[in-house]
Amino acid sequence: MIARRTVWVMAVGCGLSVANLYYSQPLLERIGVEFGASAARMGLVATAAQVGYAVGMLLLAPLGDLIEYRKLIVATLIATAATLAAVASSPNFAWLAAAHLALGAATVTPQVIVPFAATIAEPGRRGKVVGTVMSGLLIGILLARTFSGFLGLYMGWRAVFWLAAGMTLVLTIVMARTLPRSTPALAGTSYGALMRSIVGLARDVPALRTSALFGGLAFGAFSVFWTVLAFHLATPPFHYGSDVVGLFGLIGAAGAGVAPLVGTVADRRGPRLSIGLGLTTMLAAYLVLGAFGGTLAGLVVGVVLLDVGVQGTHVSNQTRIYGMMPEARSRLNTIYMVAFFVGGSLGSALGAAAWPRFGWLGACGVGLGFVVVAIGAFVASRGERPAPSHRVVTTTAESPA
Repeated sequence: MIARRTVWVMAVGCGLSVANLYYSQPLLERIGVEFGASAARMGLVATAAQVGYAVGMLLLAPLGDLIEYRKLIVATLIATAATLAAVASSPNFAWLAAAHLALGAATVTPQVIVPFAATIAEPGRRGKVVGTVMSGLLIGILLARTFSGFLGLYMGWRAVFWLAAGMTLVLTIVMARTLPRSTPALAGTSYGALMRSIVGLARDVPALRTSALFGGLAFGAFSVFWTVLAFHLATPPFHYGSDVVGLFGLIGAAGAGVAPLVGTVADRRGPRLSIGLGLTTMLAAYLVLGAFGGTLAGLVVGVVLLDVGVQGTHVSNQTRIYGMMPEARSRLNTIYMVAFFVGGSLGSALGAAAWPRFGWLGACGVGLGFVVVAIGAFVASRGERPAPSHRVVTTTAESPA
């Protein structure tokens, strides 16, 4: 039985490690002034971090099926601390961009922790455990911008990354001492064979493909909103600045609180039910945002519904795929998360394109379109055949050394 302390250490570890991807976003203007870089060039820095993260998910996250989980987590955290130090000591723009690319690739730790948590959790508690760990990840994403914006204002942007590097080293020690050991499911398999098997899993498991589709479309709808929110709040009748956008991130933390509850529903009633509820909640969110998005109250209600919906859908999808093949959880997670972030990137791009042409209602229409397509795919997937039977190699938890 997984200890409650271990679950919370994993949740905190997810939050602190994923936050490293988002510290730079409120600081881009300040960093650009120091390096004499335009806003467009500084936007490449944030993009480099996301590209690096996608590369890390594709090339490093599957190693959880090949390498002992605790060892892989410690290694990625050490690499993250090193890249944070590289960012903090950047002498020029080129170094800064390259360091962010490396930082994104190293920050794959959350995508190792989550399947590890699903592996050592009892089947009847898997959804709740995944939900708790995912709540830590969401809180890390939401609070990273608030933390770095405040600290950067008073201590400078480099201090943010030096402090983050120190916190990551402390986290490394805590994880090394707290996490149990595991037995890799595919120990002795070559890396090439591991990567080739990802293609086979995507081809042979229809339920994985549909969960990846649901997740990608849901995150696409989520990204549309957050891409255009700052522009919307800067226009009449609001005329708000970036500080208020950050506060909306705190409001969205409601999604983190609902994650363990969604996981419990998935454990008791099955993840398909909670996926449907999550998508329905997102549909309601966009109806509210479209009808009442010109008022502050409407935006608050809409963002809470949107965050609850996307978090519920995400946790339920992960609970679903982690119940398929214990020996392939890291690879299943890789396929799902790559689709998840592809959907998010598409949502950001389409939202940014819709805003200058069609305004708030046009952007809401794009977000609503993502949700409607997801619900259509959800309804059409009823009765899909279950995952094929694969060799099951159980990953066992042992006491920490």
